Amino acid sequence: MPHMPSSDGRPPWRATVLTLFPEMFPGPLGVSLAGQALEAKIWSLQTIAIRDFGIGKHRTVDDAPAGGGAGMVLRADVLGAAIDHARESQADAPLIYLSPRGEPFNQSLARDLATGPGALLIAGRFEGIDERVIAARNLREISIGDYVLSGGEPAAMVLIDACVRLLPGVVGAEASLTQESFEAGLLEYPQYTKPREWEGRSIPEVLLSGNHEKIAEWRRQQSERLTAERRPDLLAPPRRRD
Repeated sequence: MPHMPSSDGRPPWRATVLTLFPEMFPGPLGVSLAGQALEAKIWSLQTIAIRDFGIGKHRTVDDAPAGGGAGMVLRADVLGAAIDHARESQADAPLIYLSPRGEPFNQSLARDLATGPGALLIAGRFEGIDERVIAARNLREISIGDYVLSGGEPAAMVLIDACVRLLPGVVGAEASLTQESFEAGLLEYPQYTKPREWEGRSIPEVLLSGNHEKIAEWRRQQSERLTAERRPDLLAPPRRRD
């Protein structure tokens, strides 16, 4: 079935996930903004079951690590065949392996991916995947944080959600996207709403002043303060590569 173009004429952004557990999807991606956009065909989601490419009657997908050690490793022949199958229908999408040793996922990378045709994501399991697949299929390794999950499926959902919300027509007030954490290299300023007083705490007077210049200055100062306190690494100048 052909994919219909989105409301702005561009083909839908396509996410394809290679996984041992396709039943985990769409999961949270099927509700709220991402779910509404999926229903509206602004983006599409496909899962490919890695076990369909397993070896023998038991569809074996993994084996013991070469050289010994704990756990199991996804086989190169199995995963290579699954990737090649996915490439038949999505040849132009970046091929991403969700891995704790990958480059950090951030807002800038989400924007780059959102402007492209989509992403083909590999959700690993066990001790990881055979290194030869990474080299032979030129996989881009991306990490969503310095911790280890049971599998790459939650990481794939995080990456997809971060990209989908940036697609035209997904967020109603698109101007709000430019005022979020990381968009200007700073954390977002504090937000307030009604009631004016709550448990002895008041909304800062400047936000009720109606003076947009002073409000903008206050928000900028708050963003700088929070960033310096919580993420000083964002304020550090980029390191030179000699």
